Amino acid sequence: MKPIRLLFTVAFVGLLGAFSSATLQAEKTRVLFDSDANNELDDQHALAYLLFNGDAFEIEGIAVNRTKNGGNVSKHREEAERVVKLCDLHPKVKVYTGANGEFEDIKNNTDQPTYDGKEAVDLIIQRAHATDDRRLVLLPVGKLTTIALALKKDPTIIPRVRIVWLGSNYPEPGEYNQVNDEPSLNSILNTDVDFEIALVRYSKPSGTDAVRATLEEIRTLMPGQGPQVAPPVMGRHGKSFTCFGDYSVDLFENITLHGDPPSRALFDMAAVAIVKNPSWATPRTIPAPILKDGKWVERPENPRKIILWENFDRNAIMQDFYHSMRHYQLTD
Repeated sequence: MKPIRLLFTVAFVGLLGAFSSATLQAEKTRVLFDSDANNELDDQHALAYLLFNGDAFEIEGIAVNRTKNGGNVSKHREEAERVVKLCDLHPKVKVYTGANGEFEDIKNNTDQPTYDGKEAVDLIIQRAHATDDRRLVLLPVGKLTTIALALKKDPTIIPRVRIVWLGSNYPEPGEYNQVNDEPSLNSILNTDVDFEIALVRYSKPSGTDAVRATLEEIRTLMPGQGPQVAPPVMGRHGKSFTCFGDYSVDLFENITLHGDPPSRALFDMAAVAIVKNPSWATPRTIPAPILKDGKWVERPENPRKIILWENFDRNAIMQDFYHSMRHYQLTD
């Protein structure tokens, strides 16, 4: 990857006021965000970006699930609630508990009075069936377990939702969100639901891995950003904060950075960005493949199609992110 320079000054970011969400889309997009919030630091930035774009998004709820890092699902819920509080939207925006386990272990239990992930599965089904002409965008940025369970439990929601998932190194194998529950991905690939993938592609310029922020940028542009909240919110690394911008700095200062200069990919935030403005990446339609033993197998005759998003406009996405931090509009 080419070295990343500090491209964004406060003055330059301020110029982005000309780009209003009203020019990007005629009406708010209904979104249900699904996250393994306590895993790295991109989930938190994606959630704050979503919450600070209240003129573009109508947030139907936030669900959390557990992946291999970040502890039990309760820890992921705590982190998501921490961000909601720092964005001054608690308790207005609620967080719901999704799957702690995996699809194959849960899928035959969804007719029971209680099962792993039920709270979030019920939320997805309920919001999908809400009386509204706008389809619900399901925006998972972790594993797909909870969403696959909802589709299996109530297939009648299929025409009412659009799934935009952050994951996969397609056509290469692997990627964190994918390997955490591959059967859930295969279940969705074999379900006739609108399914789009914002590709990760580690270390390649064509994936969300290229949408990176340096510690220098974050230290320069994020301190003090967002509404001031009281009482202070305790972060996961032991300090307390009164705004999301200061927590962002702490998250970057407490994680391993990569590259020259040191940086971190905001994978999940890039997925939110292309739902807001699809011109910030390139879509490509392919016959839905399938995973076998962790490797992609093409199905060229498959009539079912999915959309891949690649070639993300890193500069446009990061500029809009920083602009949203300064000129936030909280969700209604």
